[in-house]
Amino acid sequence: MLNKKYTDTQLQIILEQAAIYDCACPAQICKEIGSQRRLHDYQARCINRSDTDRAVHERIAAAVRVAHAELENALTDVLNLEGWDMERLEMPENLKKRILDSIHGAD
Repeated sequence: MLNKKYTDTQLQIILEQAAIYDCACPAQICKEIGSQRRLHDYQARCINRSDTDRAVHERIAAAVRVAHAELENALTDVLNLEGWDMERLEMPENLKKRILDSIHGAD
């Protein structure tokens, strides 16, 4: 079983916020977490084909669980460092302004 700190819906909210303001770091992490979840689901579906398959798929799933947990922790750290509203998963206004200013060339 894959422990999830963020729901798929929450990851989508972060992705949408990041996309609006062209803020790549949180979006990249969310995309990787989604990819890991798909890989883990695949391993779970394939685990019972043979003894060798079981060992292979259990090993891959175990590695994904470790990496997934670390990436979710990194996402929390990044969002906190950037000052996101963790309850609503919204980017802070000062970061939105800074990003928009850099896009439009404002000082």
